[in-house]
Parts: sequence; C-alpha cells; structure tokens
Amino acid sequence: MERQLASLHAALAERDAIIAAQAVQLTAQAVQLTAQAEQLAAQGAQLTKLNEQLDELKKQLGRNSSNSNLPPSSDGPGAGSRGGIPTKPRVKSGRQRGGQKGRRGSHRALLGSDQVDEFVDLFPEACEGCAHSLPKEHDAAACRFQQLELRDHRPHVTEWRRHEVRCPRCRAWTRAAHDPNTIPRSAFGPHLTAVVVLLTGAYHLSRRKAQRLLHELFAISVSLGAVSSMEKRASAALKSAHEEALREVQHAAIKHSDATTWLRSGQLMSLWVVATVAATVYQILGNGRTETIRPMFGPPTGILVSDRATVFSFWCMKRRQVCLAHLLRKFVAFSENEGRAGELGRSLLECTVLIFEYWHGYKDGLLTRDEMLFWMGPVQRAFEQLLERGDKANLKSVSGSCRDILAHREALWTFVNHDGVEPTNNHGELELRDFVLWRKRSFGTQSERGERFAERVMTVVRTARKQGKAVLDFLVHSLRACIEKTAPPRLLGAGLTPCQQPP
Repeated sequence: MERQLASLHAALAERDAIIAAQAVQLTAQAVQLTAQAEQLAAQGAQLTKLNEQLDELKKQLGRNSSNSNLPPSSDGPGAGSRGGIPTKPRVKSGRQRGGQKGRRGSHRALLGSDQVDEFVDLFPEACEGCAHSLPKEHDAAACRFQQLELRDHRPHVTEWRRHEVRCPRCRAWTRAAHDPNTIPRSAFGPHLTAVVVLLTGAYHLSRRKAQRLLHELFAISVSLGAVSSMEKRASAALKSAHEEALREVQHAAIKHSDATTWLRSGQLMSLWVVATVAATVYQILGNGRTETIRPMFGPPTGILVSDRATVFSFWCMKRRQVCLAHLLRKFVAFSENEGRAGELGRSLLECTVLIFEYWHGYKDGLLTRDEMLFWMGPVQRAFEQLLERGDKANLKSVSGSCRDILAHREALWTFVNHDGVEPTNNHGELELRDFVLWRKRSFGTQSERGERFAERVMTVVRTARKQGKAVLDFLVHSLRACIEKTAPPRLLGAGLTPCQQPP
C-alpha cells in the first residue's frame, strides 16, 4: 500500500511539474500575445493615421476652381510658375541694385538735322560782357537738346538750339541761357511717355517687349532705363488720380473687395482691390493683416461684398455680403465626401442652386422683387437648418466650416434685403484677375517705386474705362499737368474735364 501511495505521489508530483511547465509556457505565450496585440494596436493606429493622411492628400489632389478658392488658371496640368519644380535659392552678391561704380555710362545720341521735324532757335538778348543788344545769328556749334514725341501716329522730334552769338561791339561770345520753362527736362514727350506707360502698365508688356514694339512700330529707339524713368514720371503724375479714386470707393454705398499675394524681390506682399461701379482701386501692402488694410477702406460705411476672411472683422456683419459663389465651391467639396458629409453637401448644393436660380430670375426680369422674396424665404430657412445640422454632426472638415458660415449668418442675405447688392464677389475677383496674370508673368516688382507705379496706373486704367474716358488722353494730360505744374485732370465725374480738352 505504501509503495502504491508513493507511486501515486510521484505521479502527482510529475503531473504538477508538467502543469507548472505548461502554466509557465502559457504565461509566456500570453505575454507574447499581449505584446503582439499592442504591436497590432500601434500598427492599426499608424494605419488609421496614414489613411487619414492619404484621404487628405486625395482631397488636396482633387482641389480645383470648382470646389475650392483656387483660380481657374490652377486647373491646368502644371502647378506653380515653374511646374512645381523646386529651384535653388539665388545667392546674393551683396551689391546694390542698378549700375555699378566704374561702369561705362550710356547716353542718348542726338539725331541728325535731317531727322528733326521742328527747330526752336533760342538767341541771347544782350551781351554778357557789355549788355549790348545782340543780333539773331545762327551758331553752327549751338547747344542742342532734342525731345522725341508721337504726333499723328508717327515720331515727331523737336530740337531746341541755344545759340552762341558774338557781340559786334565788344566781340564777346554769349550763349542763350538754359530756361527750364522752355526746354523740357525729359527727352521724351508726354504723349510718347503715355504710350509706353500704357504698354507696360495697362497691357503688361515687359519693358524689353515695349522697347522692341516701339522700334518695330515707329522706329523709335529707347533704352530700358528710359522706360523705367518714364514709368517713374507717370507714377508721380497719377498720384492725385489714385487718391481721388480711393476717396470714391471709401464712401461708396456698395463695394467689392478681394486680395491675393504679390512679390517684391521674392518677398511676399499683399495685393488688395476695392471696386465699385464707378471706380477700382489697387494697393500693394506689406501684409494682409487687419491693421494694415484698414486705412485703405476708410470709414466702415456702405455694404462690403467679400469672402469670409477674418481680416474684415472691423466691418459690421450687418453691412456685409458673403460671396455665395465661395460657399458653392465649398459645398461641392462637401458633396465629394462619403456618408453623412457627402449627403449634407449635396443638400446644401441643392439649396444654393435654388438661391441662384431665384436671384437670376429676378435679375432677368422673370420675377418681381416681391416674388423673389416670397420664394427665397423657405430656401433661406432650409439652408440655415442644414448648416446647423452640419455644425452638430461633428463631421471632420465639414462641421467647422458650417459653424463658421453660421457665424456670418447676418451677412448671407444682405443681397435679399438691399437692392443693388450682388450675392457674389465676382466683380472684385474679375477686377483682380488682370493684376494676378501680370504677377505671374513678371514675378512681381523689384522696389516700392515699382509697386506705386503698378497700383496707380492700374487704378487709373480701370477707373477711366468705367468712367468712359479715353485712357491714353487722360495719361497725356496728367503728364502735361505734372510738367507744367497745373491742376491735374479729374478722373471721376461726368462733363468736360481737362483730359477731354484738345491739346
């Protein structure tokens, strides 16, 4: 019996040892499984994050002018001015701009007498030696100055000759004095200067192309530096016209505003436009912050049509109109999502399409204003209810936008309550588009002087066309007024203005 009990105890001990070994093994397996589970959880979290990044990249890849605020020019196969190819930063030499010290200067050569259309002979009146009156005798070595001008669409050269005459009494030589009121400072007249400014500032030809065009059309040779000098004189002459247009838009009842980037020697600047039915004003500012742009807008009077940028916080929400075209593109982006976000986006799209349908019906005369208000009411309520639903749905990239649009609730329907207000900012965007294309071709400006020229000439060109004035005539008379130090022509207002007077 004892021998059997010992055998059983031994068997039980062996079994316990096996069970203990199996328990240790199971514990090790459990630890391993726990580690694998943790690793799988980390991989799952990483995969989720990568999927979110992939979705975001797909959304960015699918962005275009129809579902974002990107311009139509961005819809092409390339991206950016260099097709998205990064370029090495240019190493600065440390030298200042312009001609370097010690270089050979270039001077404009006088044309031959056979190429001069008109001569203005200037004679000294009295001898500098004895004050005796002098005869008007031509001097073969007269000091000559020539001005090139356009008359009747052909070059016209006027030459001023300061003759030196010998006194018959004391035999002293006296040359006609240089009178700055008679002899112009510039070798290029106001008409030619206006044409060059029109080519570079309104039609946005490069200076080199403008130089080539003048030579091909009129056989006129000008240097690139001369083109730059003409732009500088025009900028000074157009300063008062720019200020006049700025006062007009600041006190207008309805104004549109938009902005884009600008470059000064590679430094990022901010280009702004404020446009009304009567005038368009451009300004290039150091940045787009509220405190920087606020002086351009003047007192916050009238209704401002713009996007939902927070920079317009200084304008009363009740006196604003949010661009519904921007919202339409936003809702297109919503509709491209899956699930509830896509469903909400499609519902908002339907409401927005109805809003535009009723608005265009009113503009085309198919609906009276009372009929438009009657049909618009239910759509307004449904539109806001959808936004509220989107705000509460906690949908990524959707709820936040709905919340922001609701924060502009008072600015959504200004066009319904105030006649003459448009529901879109198309006018401001169109006025800015030509400037944007200029920036893409020229890569911005190189100096503050260039910025003042660009904003002033574009303001004058756009506003003069809205006023029905001849742009070239206005430029010519502005330049003449600056040269003669007389009152500049008025850019705004009907009736006879100096720019409409014959020269």
